[in-house]
Amino acid sequence: MSTALILGATGATGRHLLRELLSNDQWSKVGEYGRRVTPEADLPQNRGKLEQKTVNFENLEAAGLKDGRWDVVFVTLGTTRANAGSAEMFEKVDREYVVNACEAAKTDDPEHKQRVVYLSTAAADSSSHFLYMRSKGLTELGIARLGYADTVVFRPALFKGAQRADKRLAETILGYVTGAASHFTSNAEIHVSVLAKAIMKAGILGSSGLPPAVGATKAGQEDAWFTLIGNKGALVLAQK
Repeated sequence: MSTALILGATGATGRHLLRELLSNDQWSKVGEYGRRVTPEADLPQNRGKLEQKTVNFENLEAAGLKDGRWDVVFVTLGTTRANAGSAEMFEKVDREYVVNACEAAKTDDPEHKQRVVYLSTAAADSSSHFLYMRSKGLTELGIARLGYADTVVFRPALFKGAQRADKRLAETILGYVTGAASHFTSNAEIHVSVLAKAIMKAGILGSSGLPPAVGATKAGQEDAWFTLIGNKGALVLAQK
């Protein structure tokens, strides 16, 4: 059995991932750390192995993330420029907080082989002119440079079934388009519950254990390599 830490469990995909982790016997302990945690009323009954902790990302040393000696760190933490209030705050939350938290969760024990699984976005590109795509791409590389034994990155397409506090008009409109397109291609959308299953399975299997049908590839750059799983691969993995 392994231990799992999830950062960002209150988000659209994170809330489904948390339930997957709690219901799977693979995990002996599950840590939910974040700026806020799931309210008790929203937690499933099988929560005996759950450890919750509210974290100040400006003072991660006090959070004691590495004390849990987590075997797998799942990251579904992120935001939008609109929610952050500015481009500067967006990059702070979406990239700086994420990379710093992953670094803080990494143990000092070289014998402890940890894995990190990060939820990115389909068009992530560290050299993109678009803030959101560039931030995600830079975050991927930042995590890959931390020295985890295994780094897995998901780049899903449009989320289907996302329950957000903030209704995104553009996302709703695009959802109608991708919903129709999904009848012809597996690269258009993915239900967040399906994505959560795939993310958990990647955490269990690791890069070396992924089925060939997933089509995982090596991505990144020198000193920052990671295993990349696209939308089609996530759909396949969730069914395995």
